Amino acid sequence: MGGVRLAVTLLTVVPLRTPERVDRGTARAAMLAAPGVGLVPGGAAALVLLAADAAGLSALLGAALAVAATAAVTRALHLDGLADLADGLGSGRPADEALAIMKRSDIGPFGVVTLLCTLLIQVAALSSAAHPAAAVLIAAVTGRLVLPWACRAAVPSARPGGLGGLVAGTVPTGAAAAATGAVLAAAAGAGLLAAGPGGALQAALAVAAGLGAALPVLRRAVRRLGGVTGDVLGALVETAATAALIVLACRPPSGW
Repeated sequence: MGGVRLAVTLLTVVPLRTPERVDRGTARAAMLAAPGVGLVPGGAAALVLLAADAAGLSALLGAALAVAATAAVTRALHLDGLADLADGLGSGRPADEALAIMKRSDIGPFGVVTLLCTLLIQVAALSSAAHPAAAVLIAAVTGRLVLPWACRAAVPSARPGGLGGLVAGTVPTGAAAAATGAVLAAAAGAGLLAAGPGGALQAALAVAAGLGAALPVLRRAVRRLGGVTGDVLGALVETAATAALIVLACRPPSGW
């Protein structure tokens, strides 16, 4: 339970009491619990979508409000990480200088453009999804599924301290794979309930697409920065969630 509480307090605004002592085991449990914590921002966004639909708002406006809700529930933590990573990698500087750029409080041009494009894509994709409430839940969980993979034993921390130093290298690869299997099954079940067998397949593809988009970003960040940081983890969450939303916005071929 200490790991679950840590995951909730790290990834959302929910005010739970954090564990008094955070060791490697607690950090590992937190990262493995992260996909489930995605139900908090995803659930908030789904409720906003349902309320917007009941109020007769357009799909586009409802999607924009839902994306805003996820940012509010997460303190925009992951969006901040996405902007910082874009600035760091876009600078073309050596690792230590890029890390210093990422640690600054301001946002540069790479970060601004990346944020705008990501938010526009998320809103557009969510407004196009056949079942937006299910889509935003699946995308939110998929975004956090990348965290166990980013914190597996083969991935170092770029800095000795901070969130990256706390959680990096704590998750065995087998545990990350097991978490992936659980998320795939849950997403397929949600897709089945929302849209039948075709929806189950599309949901599973969305999870796969999320990981497929985020893991190359992880590899690039590790090569350029020497490991992961809290900003890298946040950027991976947004990358995976956005890719999942794009797949869920696609119109399935007839016969699915």
